Amino acid sequence: MAMKNTKVVTGKARLSYANVWEPKSINGGAEKYSVSIIIPKSDKKTIDAINKAVDAAIEDGIGKFGGKKPNKAAIKLPLRDGDLERDDEAYKNSYFINANSTTAPQIVDQNVNPILNRSEVYSGVYARVSVNFYAFNSNGNRGVACGLGNIQKICDGEPLGGRSTAEEDFTALDSADDDFLN
Repeated sequence: MAMKNTKVVTGKARLSYANVWEPKSINGGAEKYSVSIIIPKSDKKTIDAINKAVDAAIEDGIGKFGGKKPNKAAIKLPLRDGDLERDDEAYKNSYFINANSTTAPQIVDQNVNPILNRSEVYSGVYARVSVNFYAFNSNGNRGVACGLGNIQKICDGEPLGGRSTAEEDFTALDSADDDFLN
């Protein structure tokens, strides 16, 4: 059976809860790389592509749903409404998807060169992200989940989650400040 197209590359989106350099365990589960991808509601092209990919994942995963196509209202769907589900400025007028993977994403710049400096990609940065959608049915949870592929940084954004830089936190120490160091 040919796989339907369950892969999407987003338009310009904003990353939040970006655990893209080191995998983290959530609630004691397996360690995963993860990110919340905030997509403006105005980006109809990406939203459309996600909805089509979710439909394709449901078709592909019919075996996981006992051979019957489930009613979308009865399963967990990955595309969520930031206005309804998050009391957070960053999620206003946006949808979001939470993507994760057990393998590290490749992280590149606009010229597709690898980004090695971890401070370059953080919660708040703007990027394009490749994701893939797949059906799941485990422990009574049924739905479509989102796998994290790769990340292409587009531009910097205001850091989310109150992350500050060393330059913001400290001033240079003058050698006259010796008493401070003793």
